[in-house]
Amino acid sequence: QLQLVESGGGLVQPGGSLRLSCAASGSTLDDYAIGWFRQAPRKEREGVSAFSYRITSTNYAASVKGRFTISRDSAKNTVYLQMNSLKPEDTAVYYCAARKYGSSSLSSTHYNYWGQGTQITVSS
Repeated sequence: QLQLVESGGGLVQPGGSLRLSCAASGSTLDDYAIGWFRQAPRKEREGVSAFSYRITSTNYAASVKGRFTISRDSAKNTVYLQMNSLKPEDTAVYYCAARKYGSSSLSSTHYNYWGQGTQITVSS
């Protein structure tokens, strides 16, 4: 059974950077599509970035394109989300999610494994 644990959240000033990690156990992430999602208070969960199984495609939400980068370290069985030029509207709880042999969908319904989330607050 795949388990996902996010880390790297915190408080950062506007314009700053953070790198989130999503560490997996129970199975190799090489067999999974991975998505990053976020949910701000009183808002629906939205897809931020994702890559497909075998990373044949990568997807970014328009709101983060050019600022966020998703990547994977197979040796560490970990996926990262590098976030640069952070804005107050990026404040949310960020989740990683996985689906075996999945696509780079930004729809939360595509994924069936979820981490517990990590809080990002962008504020001066």
